[in-house]
Order: sequence, then structure tokens, then C-alpha cells
Amino acid sequence: MTDNERATCAALAGLLRAAAVLAVWGFALMCIAALVLALTMRSLSTTAAMSFGAVAVLGALERYFAFRLRLDQTLFGDLARGAIVSLDALDSALERLGLRNANTPAALRPLDDRVQGTRQLMQRHAIVVVCQSAMFLLALMTQDLS
Repeated sequence: MTDNERATCAALAGLLRAAAVLAVWGFALMCIAALVLALTMRSLSTTAAMSFGAVAVLGALERYFAFRLRLDQTLFGDLARGAIVSLDALDSALERLGLRNANTPAALRPLDDRVQGTRQLMQRHAIVVVCQSAMFLLALMTQDLS
């Protein structure tokens, strides 16, 4: 890997560390929604109950995205530090762990494609967290406070 590629990996790992605050926010929303549902389900309005339920269900998707981003953060950090010496070595390790399809062509996927894929995953994660936040706000706004 070149110095520019290592710098790209290090910058992306840093961006993923910074974006981890979204994962904390999404997890907190999911936990609060599940707790509210568990403790006050009977007293919630239908809209509020469905909204809190949606927050909890979206939380499962959010957790998957957060896991994938955390894995990417670690892998890009290791590429930047040289702990993983090449993209080919990374692909071989992922295949041995069953995290990459061994039936795919042996052509090396360029770093730019990997960076783009991770950025798209970050965007999808952010969209899920925004949807969770909107549903949580809807639940709060439709809850009868009397």
C-alpha cells in the first residue's frame, strides 16, 4: 500500500470513530423505547405505542449497521497502521472467517471501492438513526400527558 492509501485508510478510520456517536444515539433511543413499551404499554396511545415499537425495530437494523461500521473502522485502522499488509491479505482473512464469499472472482477490489462502500454504509446508518429519532419524537408528541 502507498502512503496515500494508508492516509486514506487512517482518515476513514477516524471518520468512523467520530461517527460512532450516531451508534450510541441509536442504541439509546432503542433502549428507551423498549423500556417505555415494557413499563407503560397499556397507557400509551396507539400512535405512541406503534412509534416506540418502530424505534425498537429500527434499532435492530441500526445495531447491524453499527456492528459493520465498527468492523470497518478496525480494519481500516489496521490497514493504515500496517497490521494488515495488503488488501489481498485482508480478503484472504475475511474469506477464511466466512465474511467474504469465496466464490467471487479473484480480482482485487480497489481501495476506492471499499471506501465508497463504507461511506454508503455510514449514510444508511445515519438514515436509520434519523428515522428512529423522528419516530421517537412522534411518539413523544402523540403521548397524552394528562
